[in-house]
Amino acid sequence: MRFGFNLLLWTAHVEEEHRPILDALKAAGYDGAEIPIFGGDPAHFEKVRRWLGEAGLAATGVGVMPGNGKDAISPDPAERAGALDHLKWLADCTAALGADLVCGPLHQTLGRFSGRGPTADEQKWCVEVHREAAAYAEKAGVAYSIEPLNRFECYFLNTAAAAKALVDAVGAPNHGYLYDTFHFHIEEKSQVAAIAATAGTFNHVHISENDRGTPGSGQIDFATIIRALRASGYDGWMTVEAFGSALPDIAAATRVWRPLFDKPEDVYLGAIRVMKESWERA
Repeated sequence: MRFGFNLLLWTAHVEEEHRPILDALKAAGYDGAEIPIFGGDPAHFEKVRRWLGEAGLAATGVGVMPGNGKDAISPDPAERAGALDHLKWLADCTAALGADLVCGPLHQTLGRFSGRGPTADEQKWCVEVHREAAAYAEKAGVAYSIEPLNRFECYFLNTAAAAKALVDAVGAPNHGYLYDTFHFHIEEKSQVAAIAATAGTFNHVHISENDRGTPGSGQIDFATIIRALRASGYDGWMTVEAFGSALPDIAAATRVWRPLFDKPEDVYLGAIRVMKESWERA
């Protein structure tokens, strides 16, 4: 098991000024950092790779489907082609980062709703885009981890069962889904049952509290969830995703309107303790 922390708590674009954060995460006991890939080019992420190496950290990447002609479920072939290009760019930047996995809601534009659930055509289009993207990324040694979001943030992919169906349809060894405790706290009747039913198809895990603050301070039963993850045979990354109000765009996207913690140190120190203790007891 490897423990990581998502840097979206501080920034959407890692620069040299953020290097002390990497050192602090290493000192706290983390194995890696999850690096936002929202802009830039492979040359930039090669620099980030060096900074990570100097801090003694490994990495994963995180991205989104940004819209602006890039949507894997759009009826417009040009938008789907744009989505494929974006996924290839994510794979290139992830490889430059020295990481072997990039995660995120890489299926539809965030915040776009059709007023209904996903159609058969949308499902088909997403499978086609992801299958071609996976073939491209495999050559670079990169895997995708597709994130279902709760129904208030997207409509195409909300549940573990839907995510498993997508992964099974794509059928690529480097294509799985991201198990996120925050979203499934909303969408699943039982997180333990969801883990058991979809074991083998999730290839990344986000540890996130019900209010997106400090894991272990809210309603989510992490000890039980982590015990279920260990029982399922999962042994990949367990990465903390928490959000604050320091970045207005990220705060708006995640609907963070009030303080969820006193200081970032409370989040990463509290989270590593919860994860490690729960994993050891499991």
